[in-house]
Amino acid sequence: MNDQLLTSGLALWQWRSAAQRAALSARIPVTEVDWLLQEVAGLDRLSLRLGSFKNLPEIQLQLPLSDLDRLWQRRIHDRLPVQYIAGATPWRQFKLAVSPSVLIPRSETECLIDLAVSAAQKSDKHHELGHWADLGTGSGAIAIGLAQAMPQATIHAVDCCAAALAVARQNAQAIGYTHRIQFYQGSWWEPLEFLKGQLSGIVSNPPYIPSELVPQLQPEVALHEPWLALDGGVDGLDCIRHLISTSAVYLRPGGIWLIEMMAGQAEVVATLLQNHGSYGNIKIHSDLAGIERFALAYRSNKE
Repeated sequence: MNDQLLTSGLALWQWRSAAQRAALSARIPVTEVDWLLQEVAGLDRLSLRLGSFKNLPEIQLQLPLSDLDRLWQRRIHDRLPVQYIAGATPWRQFKLAVSPSVLIPRSETECLIDLAVSAAQKSDKHHELGHWADLGTGSGAIAIGLAQAMPQATIHAVDCCAAALAVARQNAQAIGYTHRIQFYQGSWWEPLEFLKGQLSGIVSNPPYIPSELVPQLQPEVALHEPWLALDGGVDGLDCIRHLISTSAVYLRPGGIWLIEMMAGQAEVVATLLQNHGSYGNIKIHSDLAGIERFALAYRSNKE
């Protein structure tokens, strides 16, 4: 065992106390400290709350305490997201690996899975048995969520970034879904030409932030998360327009088109879908905060 990965309970308790004080001073949630220690030190909530780990002679960490402290200083001073320090984040019932190559999956994106399942169940086309695409998969969160919720479906996950796909594959393997999800490197539909007209559904959380707003996002996002996954062009709708214009030929009649978008974009997205002529039954859904966040449509039966 690497001695650098061992520390005493007292030393870790002292580090935790200092980290909590620094978090308070920097207006960072103090709860992040204990969440991080659960991830890197394997401590449970009770021992953290009681401080009983202080009496342990040895605690094994996933990285040396000096490295943990260096990364926490980056959390304080550079606003490095705590999820990137831990290399993981909770999402739905999973723990997903994350790195600066991928967006950190947000809780509101979980609604995409529920909406997809609900839409599939309401359809008479047996969509839960078919092929589904997650375009711009990033960490693989949506693909994994779809695979879990629709166990008889085949999921095709696409991303243009090789480093992101490596994270997505790692997550699928850790959860045991490598046989359920196929991964492809490429731009949007480009690797899926062979599935034209066969898709039961497409789900995507594309870049949708207007270019000039990306630098104005909270520093944890603007300074550390991949701009490629954030920047949606001048009005934030470049990628969404592309998905509207290209998806219809890949979807079966009645196939489901479902994306996440930014607050304030719903009316324009609904109009774009309507004007395209290949989509019907267009609906806008709100997230748990009441923000119009998701656009759902169905491939019309007209050829």
